[in-house]
Amino acid sequence: MTARRLIIQADGGSRGNPGTAGYGAVVLDAVTGEVLAEVSEAIGHATNNVAEYSGLVAGLRAAGKLAPGAPAEVRMDSKLVVEQMSGRWQIKHPDLRPLAAQARQAARALGRVTYIWVPRERNTHADRLANEAMDAVSGRAKAPGGAARGPGGGSGGRRPSGTAGLW
Repeated sequence: MTARRLIIQADGGSRGNPGTAGYGAVVLDAVTGEVLAEVSEAIGHATNNVAEYSGLVAGLRAAGKLAPGAPAEVRMDSKLVVEQMSGRWQIKHPDLRPLAAQARQAARALGRVTYIWVPRERNTHADRLANEAMDAVSGRAKAPGGAARGPGGGSGGRRPSGTAGLW
């Protein structure tokens, strides 16, 4: 039996740079497109690049819990993160180095991980999750906390603000 292949879409943002920040990530089955997991979290006051990396780490961790050893394609609209994680650009900013190390560690739970830059228009699901996380902090959200969807595919309800990961 062939191992499940995954797609991880991740995004992060800040309102102000630095400013109120959050991330979102979605894990998809690469064959069916089924949403396997969603994670999002407001991370306080941070830069957009810290938020982007935080979304990547959360997405990789969620994927590793769902399908250890599965190959994964990470799709992000952050050229900086994609190029740095692919090894083509150096990671010069000291705040990003530990996050890149966390991402590399999380990726070890998976098989081969590739990083692909996509235009913002092709990353709308993760972008929506990141914005919902930031909205929750600013009081613009419909409900507190970010969305979380577990392996069962159901909505999983809402989780308390400030928590991350799968249920």
